[in-house]
Amino acid sequence: MREKKEINVLMGDQIRIAREQAGLTQEQFGALVSLGAKNVSDIERGLAGISVSTLKRICERLCVSGDRILFGERTANEIDYLTERLSRLPKWKLEVVEDFLNQTFYFLEMMER
Repeated sequence: MREKKEINVLMGDQIRIAREQAGLTQEQFGALVSLGAKNVSDIERGLAGISVSTLKRICERLCVSGDRILFGERTANEIDYLTERLSRLPKWKLEVVEDFLNQTFYFLEMMER
């Protein structure tokens, strides 16, 4: 059995948390960052480490900071988490999210009438 390194366990846990908050299964996440589901499982359980290039891909795809993966959750609540993710989106993706939210808010307001 492979021995777990403390840094791999800590990073794996943060990757799992970020993946779950993004609403992705291990399979979906693996496809997004070019890893197999078994690799994702091993990483999340601290059995395998990741390269800097893989960390960069994970951060880009999940729109989270490297600091969060390396040092853990530092935001106080879900709004801070969402704000962090939104702040890392490219402009065109942010515009898509903004349009979606505007339509959602409009729909919710119409339901209240």
